Amino acid sequence: MSTSTFVVSYANTVSHVTTKMLLVLKEIIREIGLDPTRFTKHWQTYEDAVSTWLASRHLRRITLEVYDPRTNGLVTRWDIDVVYSTVGEGRLWFDTAAVRYAIAKAGLAASSCLYDIILTNEPGRPKVDGWEACELRSTEGFRRYSIGATVGGDGLHAQTAYWSR
Repeated sequence: MSTSTFVVSYANTVSHVTTKMLLVLKEIIREIGLDPTRFTKHWQTYEDAVSTWLASRHLRRITLEVYDPRTNGLVTRWDIDVVYSTVGEGRLWFDTAAVRYAIAKAGLAASSCLYDIILTNEPGRPKVDGWEACELRSTEGFRRYSIGATVGGDGLHAQTAYWSR
């Protein structure tokens, strides 16, 4: 009889969760009918910020704002909320089915829409080049629909939601 142990370190979890959250964003952008080229062109910038702020436990949320460039008004919004804990099951996971189902329910955005990706942090976060403070567009008149936990690992997971009228 033999026994084995598998330990998932927090650094491994941060790497997994960072990659999967960014892949969720890319999939949402593409599947709602927008071009993910601008996002993928700056992948390293997003990856540096997300991984740094996950590791320091300062990242609260990643927001994808889809807006009408003629009015600057919000068309839809997707939030990926970070939940930190001290315990976990020792495994890494990603629920693509839940994300795809929510994308189908939320529907397409007009091809003329543009998008911004905004990272919300706790005070005292480490500085990451290329990032500065900004404001979110108003969600007045919108309703938030929670998908639930969509990516995670030991001591860290993310819950996804979208906003619609």
